[in-house]
Amino acid sequence: MSQPSPADGTASDLTGLETIQPNGRVRPLSPHLQVWRWHITMLASILFRVTIGAASFAAMFVVAWLAAIAFGPEAYASFLAAAASPLGLLIGIGLTLVLFSFLLNGGRHLINDTGNGLTVPSANTLSQISVWGPVVLTVMFWAGLFATGRVSL
Repeated sequence: MSQPSPADGTASDLTGLETIQPNGRVRPLSPHLQVWRWHITMLASILFRVTIGAASFAAMFVVAWLAAIAFGPEAYASFLAAAASPLGLLIGIGLTLVLFSFLLNGGRHLINDTGNGLTVPSANTLSQISVWGPVVLTVMFWAGLFATGRVSL
């Protein structure tokens, strides 16, 4: 399954999306983008990386919350007022989604690290759970908060 080589074998004949391997074959720079079809395990992997970045963003809110506690009752009341605003609730819902995604994807990786769940059907099932589970859990969590009156608009 060799790739066609450039006319004279020089890099100048390449489109910029290929590279010449040491054996002289021309290969795409990112074959997964051209060869692989999207599937749920790829999505789960990408979302896990996004979740890690979003968790870093969430850390700023934890620091702001701790700072508000440290600066006294007025600062804490201001923080709670901002958190209860529609934008604050939207951020809270997003961070809850990040938390559940981080937990479920971490569980998926923990299962994989033990050598289990590596067959295609089980990997797909674990990936489905780690992709859709956080959405379901976030909706249930916030529905519970709204239903019990702990949060309101």
